Amino acid sequence: MTNTVSSVSNTLNCVVSERLSQGETFLQSVLDWLMKDGIEFVINFVIASLILFVGIFVIKGIKKATVKTLKNSKRVSELLEKFICSVVTKTCWAILLMIVLQQIGVNVGPLIAGLGVTGFILGFAFQESLGNLASGIMIALNQPFKVGDYIIAGGIEGSVLELNMMATVLATADNKRVTVPNKTAWGSAITNFSALGVRRIDTVIGIDYGTDITKAKSIALETIMNFPGVLKDPLPTVGILSLADSSIVLAVRPWATCADYWNVFFGVQQAVKEAFDANGISIPFPQLVVHSDK
Repeated sequence: MTNTVSSVSNTLNCVVSERLSQGETFLQSVLDWLMKDGIEFVINFVIASLILFVGIFVIKGIKKATVKTLKNSKRVSELLEKFICSVVTKTCWAILLMIVLQQIGVNVGPLIAGLGVTGFILGFAFQESLGNLASGIMIALNQPFKVGDYIIAGGIEGSVLELNMMATVLATADNKRVTVPNKTAWGSAITNFSALGVRRIDTVIGIDYGTDITKAKSIALETIMNFPGVLKDPLPTVGILSLADSSIVLAVRPWATCADYWNVFFGVQQAVKEAFDANGISIPFPQLVVHSDK
């Protein structure tokens, strides 16, 4: 029993001695490193921290200067301004981090090479997204529309709610939110109803063939001239559009601001109909005359 206890004690002493020896070796290695390279590392770390601290303020200053320059130019859209600021800021951060890493002894050469290979691979993987980004840049440069405009883009009609570098968000007339990829929007004809400030309302109304055309045109023109929201410049017009089977079709074309378009569109038709009724001008139903030989 005594021999067993003695054997266990000797084993524990050996293990403890071995661990202490390893600890002393590790501690000596740390001390040697501190004596040889530690001071240099600490100095580099302090310098890198200062570079990072100063770099943050420099980046903020560059961003503010970029925003101020773009706003003063008055030729850059809000979308392009945000994109340029984002690119400038991210580029500055990348350069700053590379300088900091290099200062603390990290070899950035392989990192840059790896990023280049990764970017090449991602370029193939995200071709569609890159296409949307390129189209977003073209939209930002050419400014075919802006937030709040009523447009048709990519076959979708609605008001522009949001515009970013990847997609255009529209609100349709029946209040549906539709996201149109910029590649689709830029790759098709874009119709902007708000760009010129005013719009022409195109309505038609038929009158009986026995009606005094001059009188009917005069009544219609007077009615729309006095209708709220109809512009005097450009002047509204009323003319014969076609001689249809059952009626003479008049084209009634007032002008209104984009904001008043739908009020004028619906109101003018009702006002002309009521004016015709008050003056005994009939709007005929479709009719077919049949001749019979007996």
